[in-house]
Amino acid sequence: MAPIRQKALINVDLGEGYGNLKCGPDEELLPLIDIANVACGFHSGDPLIMSSTVRACISHSVLIGAHPGLPDLQGFGRREMKLSPEELTAMTVYQVGALKGFLDAERAKMNHVKPHGVLYGMMCRDIEVARAVMKGVPKGVPVFGLAGTKMEEAAKEEGVEFCAEMYGDVKYSADGMLVIDRVKKPWKKEDVEKHVTQQLTTQSVTATDGSTVQLPVGDYPLSLCCHSDSPGCVEIVKTARAVADKFNKEHGYS
Repeated sequence: MAPIRQKALINVDLGEGYGNLKCGPDEELLPLIDIANVACGFHSGDPLIMSSTVRACISHSVLIGAHPGLPDLQGFGRREMKLSPEELTAMTVYQVGALKGFLDAERAKMNHVKPHGVLYGMMCRDIEVARAVMKGVPKGVPVFGLAGTKMEEAAKEEGVEFCAEMYGDVKYSADGMLVIDRVKKPWKKEDVEKHVTQQLTTQSVTATDGSTVQLPVGDYPLSLCCHSDSPGCVEIVKTARAVADKFNKEHGYS
């Protein structure tokens, strides 16, 4: 396939500590990224961390979105749970509303909502889960997701603006779904470079079984996601940033 037809931005999950426990090196990552997905308290994050993360993002001119997850602190939102549609909608409203409170206090705008971890994966596969979460997204706020899945389908049904994602430090299965690890594994710099370059320049990816999977993103706004809890995350993000910047420059995307 042809290269993507839009500028590639970088988004990273931030604010994923809890109390005195710190997760990723947010301060080192902020100068490298365009967009932050801020944990909202269910899979990680707490009020003080949310507040300080919002202020840090503003100081670096980083766009801020809500990162709601399943209510699973111990599992970091990466264990599947069975919730009713009503529960899924309510927990989304609750978490997004919490972040909005901190944004309002700083007179900042909510850029988007991006579901976290296994909730994201469930939405890709299950239209009922995807619909329920989309119903909890405030009107006019876009959702980040995986194009060509039930997430995109539900966004269209619910009238939610959709923004496509690709991934710098997550592998794909042969069916085009993400392989969501409970604990992130390290990546070699050259593997990140190859992984990101292939996605941006061919709208495809090499899956875990060695097959090539198409990842058509159309004309949706696009960002490339990396994770702050991946081992060596700063180097991963630096590498993804360099690939994206080179791609954007070569294709005239300012």
